[in-house]
Amino acid sequence: MTDNLRCDCDILHPEAVSNAKAAMFSDGKYEDIAALFKHFSDPTRVRILHALEVKELCVCDLAALLNLTKSAVSHQLKALRLSKLVRARRDGQVVFYSLDDDHVAQILNVALAHLNEE
Repeated sequence: MTDNLRCDCDILHPEAVSNAKAAMFSDGKYEDIAALFKHFSDPTRVRILHALEVKELCVCDLAALLNLTKSAVSHQLKALRLSKLVRARRDGQVVFYSLDDDHVAQILNVALAHLNEE
């Protein structure tokens, strides 16, 4: 790293710093955001979310689609449920899973759009 990249002043743009400070969230909110994005850091979870964006599915269907065990899918679904990214709906003996709301699909789509930028 070159010395030219180092800032030797305290605050060069106090108004910009003040505006940014006023817009900052509490530390707890940043921890919540980081925890949410942790769930998107696992490729299996992202694959599950993407599949559920297309259609609600049960554990057996997800396992077959993703070539995983039902146990592995259930484990990931539990984490996604606890983080409020997916929801469950029981129909008799079968539990169907879907995205919790449109925001989850939006996060996936924005990430994909960002990755496809040139």
